[in-house]
Amino acid sequence: MIEILKNMSRRKTRTVLTIFGITIGIFAFTVMGSMAEKISQLVNGGTEYYSDKVIVTQGESMFISAPLSISKATEIETIDGVAAVSPSIYTTLSKEVNAVSFGPPDGIVSEDFKNRHLESFTLTYAQGRALQEGDVSKVVVGSDLVKKLDASIGGTVRIRDKDYQVVGILNKTLTAPDNTVTMTLADAQKIYYGDLPEIVQAQTKPDDIVNGFTVYVDSGTDPDALANKINKQISGISASGPQKFQDQIAAATGTFNAILFGIALISLIVGGLSVINTMTMSISERIREIGIKKAIGAKTRDIMTEYLIEAGLIGLIGGLVGLGLGALTVAMLNSAMEESGNVIFLLTPRIAIVAVTFSTVLGVLAGIYPAYYAVKVNIVNALREG
Repeated sequence: MIEILKNMSRRKTRTVLTIFGITIGIFAFTVMGSMAEKISQLVNGGTEYYSDKVIVTQGESMFISAPLSISKATEIETIDGVAAVSPSIYTTLSKEVNAVSFGPPDGIVSEDFKNRHLESFTLTYAQGRALQEGDVSKVVVGSDLVKKLDASIGGTVRIRDKDYQVVGILNKTLTAPDNTVTMTLADAQKIYYGDLPEIVQAQTKPDDIVNGFTVYVDSGTDPDALANKINKQISGISASGPQKFQDQIAAATGTFNAILFGIALISLIVGGLSVINTMTMSISERIREIGIKKAIGAKTRDIMTEYLIEAGLIGLIGGLVGLGLGALTVAMLNSAMEESGNVIFLLTPRIAIVAVTFSTVLGVLAGIYPAYYAVKVNIVNALREG
């Protein structure tokens, strides 16, 4: 190993530049991979939430909907396979939505007390309690909004120019509830009603409108089949089952995954070529040394192993440095965005292991050709060198 390190230090500048090439690739992989992990956590949480229910909105999107009459719930409840229907409101926490955001914007959601026992997605509380019927102007705050809203149990938070008392703070879920404030349906309806155009307000009242329904299904009923049945029997709405959620998410994340794959591919090409170039030049400068080793009985396997270890070590060092810089960048960016509740990176052990393993294997694979070139050196010609 000492000899290998000495060989690497012979041309320090060349070795450092090679390590730097791998470092840049692994750095990009670590940062983008951490973003992909965050997306994966959000998707997994959403998939779990939507796995056993149907979401009804007006329009094709499950997340953006025009106003619906609350009376639609009665129509939906008559369909075979429906266990219960919860009217719901989802709107943005701020009237002005930040154009630069990651995932869904900070939101306001309504709580349904009547059907809470049917909800399979269980929320737990870091502090305080769940909302109760009759909790007027009271809220439960998601974990990512605690700092942004300066929320504390018993204190008040300012939402849409009105103060609400905080009765609960959720534990982190790594999905949508983290960046939402939950309030009673009546309170949420007033906020949503206030956002509507005056012409719409003139035709309805706050307690007559919602912008979605959560449909709980009977035991043994397929949610996707029930969604299709609802769409056929009731006009003016769009019912979406778990499969539609997965399709919409796949469409939204496909481009990002393609970019991540592209970065990995570029890292492979740039890093691999750097190692091949460095090792080939190193071997060319050490032809006489290789000849002497072969002349005194060094085995082909030993020579090849030496150069593969050297190439792998270059890859390992580049990977560790790239991972370290990537982890530092992720931590700094998350810290800067934590107060806004817009944390977009999640560095996991899986990303770290993949990054270092990838760089090391890349180095070894890139070193195969130079190592093969080394063992094919002719002893006589090699001893004439220098």
